[in-house]
Amino acid sequence: MLSIKELTDLILEQAKEKGFGTRPDEIDVAEKIALIHSEVSEAYEAYRHKNIDGKDGFKEELGDVIQRVLHLCGIFNIDIEKEILKKLNYNKDRKWNWKEMNETHV
Repeated sequence: MLSIKELTDLILEQAKEKGFGTRPDEIDVAEKIALIHSEVSEAYEAYRHKNIDGKDGFKEELGDVIQRVLHLCGIFNIDIEKEILKKLNYNKDRKWNWKEMNETHV
């Protein structure tokens, strides 16, 4: 198993080989975020069509989402594992008032 940092390093290595950019001055951040959004949408569509495994399946598309996020994290030297753990800790004691939110939950 690889750590998140090791995965990020592999993704940056591939990005360099493919010319996808590895520094902030080599990319368009808005484009990278739009591409993340695109992968999320593709995952949703795959799920809707019950395409879970295989080429262009739900699992593969979620992998694409994470890869694109880690690429952006690597470019900006973001320790995303630290950020995730910080957010998990914050959410541990966080309270949600479902009646005030726009979502409906059973």
